[in-house]
Amino acid sequence: MARRRRELSPSNIKLKQPDRSGPSEKTLLQLADERGLFEQARRREEANKKKDKKAGEKDQVDQDEAEMELSPATERLLETLLWSVSITMLHFTFDVLVQHQYSVNRIEWPKVWARTGQALLVFAMLVYTLHLHPSSPRIVPGLPDRFQPAIRQVVFFAISICAGCYLIHITNNFGYLAVMKQAPPVGCLWVWSVIELELPWAVLGLAIDGLFLWWRGYDIK
Repeated sequence: MARRRRELSPSNIKLKQPDRSGPSEKTLLQLADERGLFEQARRREEANKKKDKKAGEKDQVDQDEAEMELSPATERLLETLLWSVSITMLHFTFDVLVQHQYSVNRIEWPKVWARTGQALLVFAMLVYTLHLHPSSPRIVPGLPDRFQPAIRQVVFFAISICAGCYLIHITNNFGYLAVMKQAPPVGCLWVWSVIELELPWAVLGLAIDGLFLWWRGYDIK
């Protein structure tokens, strides 16, 4: 036992220089370079940088668009303003044309502007209440949503028939004073209701107005 310990003692181990001749086979770096792994890694890194850059630009654009988006209530008010101003401009045109045709004296512009302001307020309330907007799709509270579009079309269909027939009636039976006061707002209601209707309902409404004109023996003046 003592002899074996002497044989394994450090004094019995022979010293030897390390092998500095280098590896006899290809290293992992050389194998990777031969297979183009470094080039593939570089291309992948560049592609990831481009992808991250595009994603960052898209996020910035989305953030800017989100900041520019308006609330539904604001969008409804702006849309109401657009529609009401457009209809009021039509009312102003009708008013001037009727005044030019029927008025004995020259056109009284202060009264025309006063009637235009009144028309703007009235049509703003009507458009805000009746015009379809995503933030307020219901025209009749408590009614299921699937019936709301049909109810809206029925309302505008009734307005188009009543306004059209009444406009034909007053222009053929009433005096010039009644025509000057009533024709512009009634005409605007007629035009607006036809625009709000779907095409089949609009054509049907105009056909009914034409039948009323033929039935009463009126002329278009």
